[in-house]
Amino acid sequence: MTDTHTASANSAPTLTGAEILWATLAGEGVTTVFGYPGGAILPAYDALRKFPTIHHVLVRHEQGAAHMADGYARASGRVGVCVATSGPGATNLVTGLATAMLDSIPVVAITGQVASRVLGTDAFQEIDITGITLPITKHNFVATRAEEIAPMLRQAFQIAQSGRPGPVLVDITKDAQQGTTLFDFDHAAPKPYRPHPMLRSESTEMQRAIELMRASTRPVILAGHGIIQSEAEAEVIAFAERHNIPVATTLLGLGAFPASHPLALGMMGMHGESWVNHAIQQADLLLAFGMRFDDRVTGNLLHYAPNAKKIHIEIDPSEINKNVKVDVALIGDLKQVLRTIAPLMDQTSGAPRSAQPNVGSDDPTGPWREEIRAMKGDASVRDILALPDNGHLYAAHVIHDIWQEASAAGRLNETIIATDVGQHQMWEAQYFRHEVTRTLITSGGLGTMGFALPAAIGAKMASPEKDVWVIAGDGGFQMTAAELSTIQQEGLHINIAVINNGFLGMVRQWQEAFYDKNYSCSPILSPDFVKLADAHGIPGAHVTERSEVKPTVTRARTGSGSFLINFAVEKEDGVYPMIAPGSALHEMVRRPNPLIETSED
Repeated sequence: MTDTHTASANSAPTLTGAEILWATLAGEGVTTVFGYPGGAILPAYDALRKFPTIHHVLVRHEQGAAHMADGYARASGRVGVCVATSGPGATNLVTGLATAMLDSIPVVAITGQVASRVLGTDAFQEIDITGITLPITKHNFVATRAEEIAPMLRQAFQIAQSGRPGPVLVDITKDAQQGTTLFDFDHAAPKPYRPHPMLRSESTEMQRAIELMRASTRPVILAGHGIIQSEAEAEVIAFAERHNIPVATTLLGLGAFPASHPLALGMMGMHGESWVNHAIQQADLLLAFGMRFDDRVTGNLLHYAPNAKKIHIEIDPSEINKNVKVDVALIGDLKQVLRTIAPLMDQTSGAPRSAQPNVGSDDPTGPWREEIRAMKGDASVRDILALPDNGHLYAAHVIHDIWQEASAAGRLNETIIATDVGQHQMWEAQYFRHEVTRTLITSGGLGTMGFALPAAIGAKMASPEKDVWVIAGDGGFQMTAAELSTIQQEGLHINIAVINNGFLGMVRQWQEAFYDKNYSCSPILSPDFVKLADAHGIPGAHVTERSEVKPTVTRARTGSGSFLINFAVEKEDGVYPMIAPGSALHEMVRRPNPLIETSED
């Protein structure tokens, strides 16, 4: 032991394990935690009163705590923290941890555990939560002694944030919380994180990537969630503009590249824009920036971008060639890779290309962008927003009008949308144009219904100055509606849009398309959502006509507290385009009965 540490230890206070838990969280900069007390975690809750800088949000269900921590992390970029007791409290976190794992969200979950002397005896509310969560966390720990708590928690924070982010669970026995030991925050620090070695500028892979980019005339950038995680938005914009490359976006990448930018194409994949998918299929080069080629993005892998060379920039080596075989893999943090490759490209590419279309023969990608623009014009006549008002309220109208109202109020970049999962999620991705990062909070990989409401609470706690909207279906909203009382208890202003079509909408659409309209168990009875909100102390309104949408949305946004709007939308509308299972990316089912007009009109 060094003399420095001896001096530090001599001045270190003696604390209980429960006090060390909160002191360590405070040392890591935590100011908000989401949790629910119970027997095995009660020592920690008793000690919480000694740490006034940490605000505890009492949830109504532990799944809500995990989703709130997740939403907090997505909105802020910081680690979200949730707390639960042993047994059912811990297992209720599982869906939220799996959601965070599949979307690479930094969350630290702290669970109480029975006393170490009775571990393995099937004691009351004992469960092997580390065994249960091993596949859905980056790492997990069990602390059975007070002196283990600080080092484990500090390492948990490091693991959650480093490399590819993800959730970490720390299980703490009751006797570890009750025991005492010296607390030295600095001495509990983990060893420095050592990232994967960065590629050198003269490496073969780097030079090969440059050669492929120089030779390409039909490139597309695939912008993924990794851009947001790497905070590489400025580098991606600069790279796209410098080399005049159109940018397609994954669901979780929305906002990483401004939707209004001349080079922005829109969302790709199963419910992506038709021109985006066609562009990917016809490209000669794909530049995958922080995305993992999941099945919702690629469609049938045998026919995915058959003529394109593929460059994959990815921080997680395990994702390379996992789904799509690539020609060049650049492993490392996206921001750093782009900063390395940009000057190398400039050394060989000459003057930058203009980001505007029709710039002349000196622009190698000009004809390519014109071709994409023509495809976009052809698709626009099928857009549901182009349909005349026929007395029906479509969900797309609702999403579009929420976007327009935020834009007109100058609050677009200060508006966070938390969606649930289903048709409304895809309509939000299509019709709410995100200009900046961390403004869309949605479950991508796991597709977790019930996510929106608690995630929005976490986002609002992280960004109280921003307008936060919940957009949820009538099915998913009922899964976590109890968190309405959490909103009221915390005095939050969160606006809630329930897209109510009387069905489990995406299930119904699949049944229509692939099961001969056998709507088995997809019609759903719902309560009067406005009355339900009122029972929690939240006012609301029913909207059945499009003319009522904007004024009601404005009323909600400008009010002093939370507001719920029940939008009674068309019952059997579908999300289009749609790629059927097993189909190629370009084999899209388009919206039926398009308008008569052509793109030239």
